[in-house]
Amino acid sequence: MPETANDAAAPNAAGPGIGRGPGRLLLSLYGVFTVAALSRAIVQISMQFDQAPLAYLLSLLAGIVYAVITVALWRGGEGARKVALVSCALELAGVLTVGTLTLVDSGAFPDQTVWSDYGMGYLFLPVVVPVTGLLWLRRPARPQQDSGS
Repeated sequence: MPETANDAAAPNAAGPGIGRGPGRLLLSLYGVFTVAALSRAIVQISMQFDQAPLAYLLSLLAGIVYAVITVALWRGGEGARKVALVSCALELAGVLTVGTLTLVDSGAFPDQTVWSDYGMGYLFLPVVVPVTGLLWLRRPARPQQDSGS
């Protein structure tokens, strides 16, 4: 059956679902991280921005990265896989960089970010989840089986 315009816009229509099966757990975690990080950042930026602008902007950046990954996992397909891979790599780089900086110079971050101390405030999930995501997304895509035959 030929693909229609509506099929192309549907989630996971372009290929095997990267947000399905075990990927569903990643999708759920990133959805929760998106809400948590963006909510925290919005409150902090709107109420206390002058106290720790770098920390709060980094939390906002983390929330945006989480949102991009969430949407990519939900959409599926090869393009979304690439976006999610790059985003997970950026997230991991951010966690490792900010985590190291918070240990080396804690005075540079007067308040915690999502990525402070390698995500210790979030049970180290900010460092574990992108590694898991990279492993999941690097696996070879399996061709979608045609269930209509």
